[in-house]
Amino acid sequence: MPNMSMTKNPMPAQEPDVRNKNFNEVALGYTEEQAIDEANRCLNCKHRPCVGGCPVQIEIPAFIAKVAEGDFEGAYEVITRSSSLPAICGRVCPQESQCEQRCVRGIKGEPVAIGRLERFVADWHMANSKEAPAKPEPNGHKVAVIGSGPSGLACAGDLAKKGYDVTVYEALHIAGGVLAYGIPEFRLPKAIVQKEIDGLKALGVKIETNVVIGKTISIDELFDEFGFESVFIGSGAGLPRFMNIPGENLNGVYSANEFLTRINLMKAYREDSKTPIKHPKKTVVVGGGNVAMDAARCAKRLGSDVTIVYRRTKAELPARAEEVEHAEEEGIKFAFLNNPVEVLGEEGWVSAVKCQVMELSEPDESGRRKPVPVEGEFQTIECDCMIMSIGTSPNPLIKSTTEGLETQKWGGIVAEEATGLTSREGVYAGGDAVTGAATVILAMGAGKTAAAGIDDYIQNK
Repeated sequence: MPNMSMTKNPMPAQEPDVRNKNFNEVALGYTEEQAIDEANRCLNCKHRPCVGGCPVQIEIPAFIAKVAEGDFEGAYEVITRSSSLPAICGRVCPQESQCEQRCVRGIKGEPVAIGRLERFVADWHMANSKEAPAKPEPNGHKVAVIGSGPSGLACAGDLAKKGYDVTVYEALHIAGGVLAYGIPEFRLPKAIVQKEIDGLKALGVKIETNVVIGKTISIDELFDEFGFESVFIGSGAGLPRFMNIPGENLNGVYSANEFLTRINLMKAYREDSKTPIKHPKKTVVVGGGNVAMDAARCAKRLGSDVTIVYRRTKAELPARAEEVEHAEEEGIKFAFLNNPVEVLGEEGWVSAVKCQVMELSEPDESGRRKPVPVEGEFQTIECDCMIMSIGTSPNPLIKSTTEGLETQKWGGIVAEEATGLTSREGVYAGGDAVTGAATVILAMGAGKTAAAGIDDYIQNK
């Protein structure tokens, strides 16, 4: 029976004052009854506008119809025709600005909770399905994938389903890329990431860790000595940016990448951890994106009083609304219209951040209001930890060791949008290595695009 409720089924979650002291997953997931009830909110629109908002083109109405029928395994089969990582996407994809933004139910109320349903379906499959996916017949062709983040895994998964012999090379000691080192356990449990990777391995994907392409092995060697016919570069954007302000080299000042890697990959929050990280009393996080929210919420769980400093207002925060809401619920403070200009220290350690007070200008031709300094107005925020979360760039190692690979001035690899092809024959690229830091689902979409391009290249070579 159709559910004409104007609001989504709420997501069960840990209470804020409980979850801000542990690293367990915040959102607890729908029950079967909640999932079926939410699925019945879908109108199964003829023109399927939600599909157009999905970077990997999941057949959204079709999988939701299966959920409404109680056929959860059938729903999983529909999703995995297009997505290799549904349990991950259901948790971290910004559905509110993509598929759900186009949902017709959102015109007069809240859209269908597409992301929550995707997560439910993937989790149900993991808990109830005991059969390994059928391994495709080999087609006799070999492809190398550099990086085991979302773009690399999506590319590898699509190629494996077509019978390619795929080897993924990962620089770190475990696979997953940003899914493993960047996104906290309370948003994306690492056991979920590992299960998704195990599913790709069951398809025949091989993963080699502790291999730094450009240093351990070159791209030329992948072709000439290892016999790969094509290479996909999905090495991400792991090079942190700083503001280059006085005092930025003091102890206690981290890039968000370093801080999150220590927390997520090296488990610095555990009492028995050997990772050298100071549990701060007062933390300042600079930035307003999802990574800034992740870093702030991790610091809170270490027992710190946390303030996020952002040079614009709350209305301009680029982070997902849900992540901002969770941060506020957990007691994290925001200092809007503030821009750091100096890091102050005592005995070599950060002790405070001096901020220039800002205001927004009148709208320019594009309608955007820029932050401009309020002359002579500053404020100082005490802290013993400062985390810089103002963006990242692609690592320059691959471009510096690979001849004929065209890159942008800022470091991104130049690749065709329609195919992922770079300036070198047989070499494709996608995800953050091409665009700079973006979302998991956009990186996956780029990986799928490149997989199709590689398949076309090899089959028609």
